[in-house]
Amino acid sequence: MSRIGRIPVTIPAGVTVTIDDKKNTITVKGPLGTLTEQIHPRIRARVEGDKIHVERSSDEKEERGLHGLTRALINNMVIGVSKGFEKTLEIIGVGYKAVLQGQTLMLYVGYSLDENGRPQEKYCIKAPEGIKFEVPEKMQVPTIIVKGCDKHLVGQVAANIRSMRPPEPYHGKGIRYKDEVVRLKVAKTGK
Repeated sequence: MSRIGRIPVTIPAGVTVTIDDKKNTITVKGPLGTLTEQIHPRIRARVEGDKIHVERSSDEKEERGLHGLTRALINNMVIGVSKGFEKTLEIIGVGYKAVLQGQTLMLYVGYSLDENGRPQEKYCIKAPEGIKFEVPEKMQVPTIIVKGCDKHLVGQVAANIRSMRPPEPYHGKGIRYKDEVVRLKVAKTGK
């Protein structure tokens, strides 16, 4: 048996889990939102009390992998609707900053401004449904916090923001994840 797949997922207080065997979907509702996931047809999930058990029909290699994957996805859904997920990004560079207007994040990073001094459209990121941006004031390093209940969506939005100006290898300027280590190259010296 899969070591991850056989561990039951504990359902915390305030979270409800609904399993639809016909459509093979699982829906998790909690204080932070609702998430729905399609389960592979060869994997079954059942609720017993305050635990979710994930089972597979055979011992084939593919099903063993799907067993652990399905359990991990269900666990992420339960954690997401109860506690939520967040990614923190730091902006390094002179004059680089982020401004939050409503739920639109405006990035001032290098050549991002148009002729009127406002960020170009591609540097204005609207928060997708289920995502919330925070730009804390009075931080030593300008910081963006991406929050949400869907782990995949939080990670993808953070990656999209980082791709606007990834850290460059000579000075380290750009947008990076908090605690990301950027290996700097030595600049060439002329004689």
